[in-house]
Amino acid sequence: MTTVPGRRSSTFTRLLRHGFTDPSAAEQLLELDDLASVRSDPVLLEALGATADPDLALRGLVRLVEAEEEGERQVLLDTLVTAKPLRDRLLGVLGASEALGDHLARHPRDWQALVTYEAADLHPGVAEFERGLAEAVDPDSLRVGYRRCLLTLAARDVCGTTDLAQTAAELADLATATLRAALAIARTAAPEDAAQCRLAVVAMGKCGGHELNYVSDVDVIFVGEARDGVDENKAMQAATRLAAHMMRICSENTAEGTIWEVDANLRPEGRNGPLVRTLTSHLAYYQRWAKTWEFQALLKARAVAGDPELGQEYVDAVSPLVWQAADRENFVPDVQKMRRRVVDNIPADRIDRELKLGPGGLRDVEFAVQLLQLVHGRSDASLHSGTTLEALRALAEGGYVGRADAAQLDEAYRFLRSMEHRIQLYRLRRTHLVPDDEADLRRLGRSLGMRTDPVAELNKAWRRHASVVRRLHEKIFYRPLLDAVAQLAPSESRLSAKAAAIRLEALGYADPGAALRHLEALSSGVSRKAAIQRTLLPVLLGWFADSADPDAGLLGFRKVSDALGKTPWYLRLLRDEGAAAENLARVLSAGRLAPDLLMRAPEAVAILGDPEGLKPRTREHLEQEVLAAVGRAGGAESAVAVVRGVRRRELFRTTAADIIGSYGTEDSPAEQDHGALVDRVGSAVTDLNAATIAGALRAAVREQWGDTLPTRFAVIGMGRFGGHELSYGSDADVLFVHRPREGVSDEEAARAANAVVGEMRRLLQLPTADPPLLIDADLRPEGKTGPMVRTLKSYEAYYRRWSLVWESQALLRAEHMAGDEELGRDFIELVDPLRYPAEGLGEDAVREIRRLKARMESERMPRGADPTLHAKLGRGGLSDVEWTVQLMQMQHGWAEPGLRTTRTREALAAACAAGLIPGEDAEMLDEAWVLATRVRNAVMLVRGRPGDTFPSDAREMTAVGRYLGYEPGHVGDMLDDYRRITRRARAVVEERFYGAVV
Repeated sequence: MTTVPGRRSSTFTRLLRHGFTDPSAAEQLLELDDLASVRSDPVLLEALGATADPDLALRGLVRLVEAEEEGERQVLLDTLVTAKPLRDRLLGVLGASEALGDHLARHPRDWQALVTYEAADLHPGVAEFERGLAEAVDPDSLRVGYRRCLLTLAARDVCGTTDLAQTAAELADLATATLRAALAIARTAAPEDAAQCRLAVVAMGKCGGHELNYVSDVDVIFVGEARDGVDENKAMQAATRLAAHMMRICSENTAEGTIWEVDANLRPEGRNGPLVRTLTSHLAYYQRWAKTWEFQALLKARAVAGDPELGQEYVDAVSPLVWQAADRENFVPDVQKMRRRVVDNIPADRIDRELKLGPGGLRDVEFAVQLLQLVHGRSDASLHSGTTLEALRALAEGGYVGRADAAQLDEAYRFLRSMEHRIQLYRLRRTHLVPDDEADLRRLGRSLGMRTDPVAELNKAWRRHASVVRRLHEKIFYRPLLDAVAQLAPSESRLSAKAAAIRLEALGYADPGAALRHLEALSSGVSRKAAIQRTLLPVLLGWFADSADPDAGLLGFRKVSDALGKTPWYLRLLRDEGAAAENLARVLSAGRLAPDLLMRAPEAVAILGDPEGLKPRTREHLEQEVLAAVGRAGGAESAVAVVRGVRRRELFRTTAADIIGSYGTEDSPAEQDHGALVDRVGSAVTDLNAATIAGALRAAVREQWGDTLPTRFAVIGMGRFGGHELSYGSDADVLFVHRPREGVSDEEAARAANAVVGEMRRLLQLPTADPPLLIDADLRPEGKTGPMVRTLKSYEAYYRRWSLVWESQALLRAEHMAGDEELGRDFIELVDPLRYPAEGLGEDAVREIRRLKARMESERMPRGADPTLHAKLGRGGLSDVEWTVQLMQMQHGWAEPGLRTTRTREALAAACAAGLIPGEDAEMLDEAWVLATRVRNAVMLVRGRPGDTFPSDAREMTAVGRYLGYEPGHVGDMLDDYRRITRRARAVVEERFYGAVV
């Protein structure tokens, strides 16, 4: 192929488009004479591009074609381009496994094993694999037959014909057939030994559990018996020779490589014990000497080869011992220690890449499931499965594991096992380490269906599933209830404080001693209250442990219980209303604000048990309640005390709904639409503050003037208040406007209006147990030096003569919030021409807005603050987004009705719909604004006081991360994501606000 020097060929470009990472080398391979008949066939390139590693698949295909006899090469190529099943299977395997490509290069005729596509080929069992190995007469031929069977198995896997569970089961069936073939070869080599003994091979571990990996040690136990008339010692010696020979046949390296190690170290006494024992000897050991882990291992015992009757006798004999293991002293601590010991033995430089044994790895799921099986399997035979996923499903169906927990574990386990399979399949090597090489990660990601950005998608999915496993593992494996269940009769499962003590630290409690004291105070005694607490606490402890601050959650629960423990409905609510207990646990352990609000009136916990309780109440309902309370009160202070109590209750409702929506529950996943969460909080707090101000206004008027003030009076919301975007710690920015009633002098009206404003502010800031509502009127004309309240005519005169561009910008948020509705509408009509000027802003006004923004950036950022992490004034933060949106509103609001809104997100969406900003830019701004708002809300929820930056305290930072959806240990990811999202938003601001585009 001839191309102009310096220009790439069309083939090169097509190869790039189809996922080749070395298109130059691939182009050279396609130019080989052996591929002349297919190189231009588009079907081939499409099929190669669909593989995990197109470069590897093409290299493997070339090696296979070159290895074939000349007369057979064209048959292979013709079949390849005309038969889609073969094409998908063969290229799929070549693109995923270098080792199987090597096998095909050594045994090129084996590609024909992939041609057939009969029903029996889809899900073969032991019998089919035995037929595939029937011609094996020595170790080499067994290896060739094994690889041929593995080739067809891997083809079904990479093409998606079988799922993870089916593939693992087929691998176990292939191992069973291989063990039988190896034992047959050993018997043929030593017929005298075979004649003296009965020998059974019992599979353990993943092979026994019918869930084997591509490359894994096959764990076995050997059971032998003498045949009639044969001395037992001689029979055991013969059985030992047969067993050892069988192991060597599978494990040794030959010219055809190896199959896998056969590991008999799970036998009694391990490596120090005899390789083969009689059934009686096995039972004597287990009954007297066996340790806890040995019974856990026996859970997966399955007779697979040799004498089937003897093998089944062994399984039947040890099974009752397995299900009695949980009655042993220190059973649960023993298993947990073994789990920790496994983790502790992983080298530090590998633990983050360890897929099986590391935190959040496969062993976490397997240990947790096995422990639950052994504890509850004493009385429930449905749990007696050696297969992890089947056992997990049975645990969920039996109610021993929450269905949501089980579903997440199932999904995570399948994903992690799929990763493990594809890592091992590449070179058929026993490894559980995730590679760190970019090319390996790319192939791995593509093999799992990730094509857009395979490495990033793979890492994100892996970390997400690993964190799910770690969280659920801690919740299930260390659940304090387990030790109690393991020590009591099956019908007496309940928590004892003593048993819980040794679990608290594992659950993440920073002060186990204090936590234990809380547990003892809550659950000790024989009262009905203590009995209910003993039922509730195991579940609550798991939920507390699922938070950033379990200690705070447990302490808060004790305080609420102490306050309401004698109230008959409280414990009944938590016991009988499934959501109430979990909701309370989430709220108490998520930070300081919500618990502080609850402690001031603990009876508000009833909100958490009402299905409608977490929905925000409308402003109309709130105003009705507030104004009715004011009407019943004896004086202004008592009236506003009731009003502020309503505000505190509704703030608790809003914070609880926000926390539960952000964390999710077992029955309801976390809210994925973060913008909707932010909007709900902003609207709820705004409506609540508007109703509170309306109540304070009514109380102030009634105190001095009765039902009618001498002047019509209205409160105009400004800033975030007017924009319905208040966060928990926001002040209420307002303007006060009045209009004298007929027959009332201007002086009298002004005195009355100013008196009302002063009284309202005083009442809303009185020191009480309820949080104050601070009213900020600094956006009024002339700022702090101007009058606190003006008549509508005074506003009109000021805005006509003196108004500056920043005041027009501030009026974009103006909305009537309380008081006289007609006056409020008149004020809005007055300011509309200012905030939406006809024909937009002039160049001088645009320059002035930009100058003010630049000045604010340089002067108002707190000293020492990180500008990349400041949610309000930092790069790509709230101020950046809002000023950009407001500039578009002032420029185009006169012509675009959708821009005439006080809400930032609504205005941004309208600007996008009107074509004023590209959709991608609008998405970046919206994402950054929502994230920055959530950070501010999170800081207030966690710390109990407002803040615009991430907290410095590690536990508080973790709590903010949990609210934002990041698991423990991922604070760095949270900060990186925040910087990335706001950096992109800032780039849009630079173009849309500071640039020429307005």
